[in-house]
Amino acid sequence: MRRAAGGAGRDGAGQNGTGRQGGTERQDGAGQQAKCPGHAPKIKLCGLSRPQDILAANALMPDYIGFVFAKKSRRYVTQEQAAGLRALLAPGILAVGVFVDAAPEDVAALLNAGLIDAAQLHGHEDGAYIRRLRALTKAPLIQAFRMDGEGDVRAAEASAADFVLLDAGNGGTGSAFDWSLARKVRRPYFLAGGLAPENMGAALKRLSPYGVDVSSGIETDGYKDAEKMAAFAAAVRKEERL
Repeated sequence: MRRAAGGAGRDGAGQNGTGRQGGTERQDGAGQQAKCPGHAPKIKLCGLSRPQDILAANALMPDYIGFVFAKKSRRYVTQEQAAGLRALLAPGILAVGVFVDAAPEDVAALLNAGLIDAAQLHGHEDGAYIRRLRALTKAPLIQAFRMDGEGDVRAAEASAADFVLLDAGNGGTGSAFDWSLARKVRRPYFLAGGLAPENMGAALKRLSPYGVDVSSGIETDGYKDAEKMAAFAAAVRKEERL
């Protein structure tokens, strides 16, 4: 098993009884979390790095946006840039910081300062790392897993994070994984990896994720595309009208 490296709703990941601790939602026989009829998954637009990205997100009111603090990512933002972007973010949208093997103290500092509302871990963070981070902050944690096989299903289920994110590999690559693996994960999860406006209908017919996470699927030439962002949100929210 390898965790994904690189690239979480208005109710807060890991809060209100929907996360790892004290989850109350029914699960179906296939293992995925069952959605209530008429409720779409939470939407996370990840890798926002420019003021116009934030303004486009504000018009759509997703549940989450993501700032990538991994320096090797082309979507990387500094703390100073993130602070400026956060100042533009509409109330009610939660900011998630994406980290790859960052020092727990550094992650906790951004959480406790209110720059971000939740942390998404995309490196080799293990149980000891999560325990250390939990000792430093009470903020929700999301752990990413690269879904290559049954071992990754077991690892995701065993994670001490509030939520897991199921990905195809290095975040933001635009690649999808075998969705049958996601059906076996018996806890709330974010679905990622290769999502785009064009395939959301198929994904949501097969799976019942707590949330969906998109980055490259809403980009054109490496930059966030406001029209694609709007199309993605509309495709997800179409579930509410079915």
